[in-house]
Amino acid sequence: MRAVWRAARAAVRRRRLQTLVIALVTLTSTVAMVVALGLVDAASAPFDKAFGKQRGPHVVAAFDPAEVSDAQLAQVARESGVEAAAGPYAQATVEFPDGSMNFGLGREITVVGRADPEGPVDRLDLWAGRWATRPGEVVLNRQSDWTSDDLGKRLPMPSGGPALTVVGFAFDLSRTADAWVAPEQIDALHPTVTQMLFRFPDSSTDDRLRAQLGKATEGLPADALTASRSYLTLKHQVSSSARAYTPYLMAFGILGIAVAVLIIANVVSGAVISGFRHIGVLKALGFTPGQVVAVYLTMISVPAVLGCALGTVLGNVLARPFFEFVFMGPDAGVFHDSVSVSAWVNAVTLLGMPAVCLLAALAPAVRAHRMSAARAISAGSAPRAGRALGIQRRLAGSRLPRSVSLGVGLPFARPGRSALTLAAVVLGVTTVTFATGLATTMTRFGDAGRDAYQVTVYASHVKDGKEIQPEHGDRELHSLLAELPGASEVTGRAVVDVRLAGSAHPVILEGRRGDRPQLEDVLTRGRWMRGDGEIVAGSAFLRQNGVRVGDRVSLEKGGRTEKVLVVGEFMQSNPRVVAAGWSTLTALAPHEKPISYHVRLRDGTDPAAYARAARAADAGITPDVRGSNAITQTIIGSASALTLMLAVVASLGVFHTVVLNTRDRRRDLGMLKSIGMTPRQVTVMTVTSMAVLGAIGSLLGIPLGVAGYDLVVPRMTAAVDITLPAYMTDVWEAPALAALALAGLVIAVLGALVPARRAGRLTVAEVLRSE
Repeated sequence: MRAVWRAARAAVRRRRLQTLVIALVTLTSTVAMVVALGLVDAASAPFDKAFGKQRGPHVVAAFDPAEVSDAQLAQVARESGVEAAAGPYAQATVEFPDGSMNFGLGREITVVGRADPEGPVDRLDLWAGRWATRPGEVVLNRQSDWTSDDLGKRLPMPSGGPALTVVGFAFDLSRTADAWVAPEQIDALHPTVTQMLFRFPDSSTDDRLRAQLGKATEGLPADALTASRSYLTLKHQVSSSARAYTPYLMAFGILGIAVAVLIIANVVSGAVISGFRHIGVLKALGFTPGQVVAVYLTMISVPAVLGCALGTVLGNVLARPFFEFVFMGPDAGVFHDSVSVSAWVNAVTLLGMPAVCLLAALAPAVRAHRMSAARAISAGSAPRAGRALGIQRRLAGSRLPRSVSLGVGLPFARPGRSALTLAAVVLGVTTVTFATGLATTMTRFGDAGRDAYQVTVYASHVKDGKEIQPEHGDRELHSLLAELPGASEVTGRAVVDVRLAGSAHPVILEGRRGDRPQLEDVLTRGRWMRGDGEIVAGSAFLRQNGVRVGDRVSLEKGGRTEKVLVVGEFMQSNPRVVAAGWSTLTALAPHEKPISYHVRLRDGTDPAAYARAARAADAGITPDVRGSNAITQTIIGSASALTLMLAVVASLGVFHTVVLNTRDRRRDLGMLKSIGMTPRQVTVMTVTSMAVLGAIGSLLGIPLGVAGYDLVVPRMTAAVDITLPAYMTDVWEAPALAALALAGLVIAVLGALVPARRAGRLTVAEVLRSE
């Protein structure tokens, strides 16, 4: 073994370039593998992981305290069909006074009396401050958007009750409450409901959860259970953004794994084949066939294991901020602890990538095992003609430059190596094509309605924890904003909660008044509302309520009912939102006023300057300049980063192929140079050999990328219940396809250029010395 190690170590030192390339390709491929597998793992079930970590309740049940006692509910928690339970907790509904500071929780909140954030079910993430342990304290359910000054502020209570001091912020994925107080405090808030949190053995469907809940509570009075909510409904709502990311992240993950494995197999097997001459020398010196195989497996393992270890570390370092970037947005807090690289991913890469290297080296090493010393030396130094020479002879009669005709035939000298390189280029082109189509769609999605308005003016202003109302009335404020310099159109927006008749689902009715009632929304079917009694509904609303364009539905608010006609469908993922004209909204809520005004500016107007002018005109409003679409930027940015990474890995594969081809054909290069071939012609010949693979890679990769786009994008939109208009998905136009045709050439040429130039600078004397 000492002789094997010394020979392998000497080979590693002697073949520095080859060793460096193997280590670099292994490192880069391992980084790609860590990120790819991490993406597949993180995108597979982010909600389930976060929900499982918090031991979220499968069912949140509300009971009438007048019908059932806490002791009876405690007995239910011990029933055989209940996996775990928490409670009973007293629950109260609190409505804030007008104009009071409510920390963005809404006008009406649910408060639960709970002794601590832990428990067998629903373990809350207390991420700021401490838990409420005494009367007069409260913990708010919030994910983010806070400052240290918020701790210690006072939360007003209705009916002149004492305000509660905010002592902490907790995050509850299951949304069992908006706030928590100590059990001693809840009685002062007049609770009307007792809350129980259940986990059941079978949580696969709503029907099975209802059946298990019914069996557990069958001993209670008939009217004891007043309401229940399954976690499956919450899962659909909370994980919508992650569901949009999942299809394309899975696609990139699979492509990354495939590219990494192909490149490693190509690089390692090529390195062993190029060393056949050295194998013959070792056999001539007395090494047994088994020792020769061991030498080459060891020689490959040293840079491979080193590159794999460094790549795993670097992959973990890069993956964490990348995952946070991908999963940023309104649900970021939900998945914050569930998107890190799992232990199994590191184990697979640390063990799997060296195993791939050894398996790739084993086949050619076993082939060398069977060779005699003379044959191995001949295989490593004799010129390879075969199909390459025949093709070059056929091309010699064409008008192509001699360096080009020679280069076209070179890939056929090593068909196996060329096939692996071509496969990597094809996957690289597939990735570029898929990412280009996805970025085009997301750009059009993000730009949709961008010119509808530039400034949003909110009809209130918060100062020192108090809400300040505008100095002007509704109509006066609308006119004031329209008269400010630069204003072109002003549209007021009001929001009121109504109900769809015959359904328990609440509906958000947006009333719009002014110059542009469609605002930034994109119509996908039908038309916009024109008169009274007409609404335009979001795609998700229509799907989830079984409503179609042309149907009539009834909306209810208080004692009022309005029958409306659905005249159009617009691109909207919120299943509760419908839009209507102002008259339709005031028919249900006569006294409702706009909560915001959306201002479209004339060309050349500075939005920031208009916002300052609006603030100066009325201190009770909050102007806000419209920002960019975060989800669009997230998808485009992450897709670009992944595409660049996989393209670099593919280029490294081409780089190593050229290095090996140059080493294999060094005698041919010496002969060509001796008869007058210039360094530039050698460079062109070498680059041409890879450009052929790049051109073929483009022809094969573009259709695969288009197919991937057609497979992934519809699933992304279906995940969030939206319908995209045709212009957003018709992305494969002639100019775009022509540009994509260059992708394979770019990958191949960039990978081949450096070693090709190095081959061009070789002198005949250097080639003879290497012989």
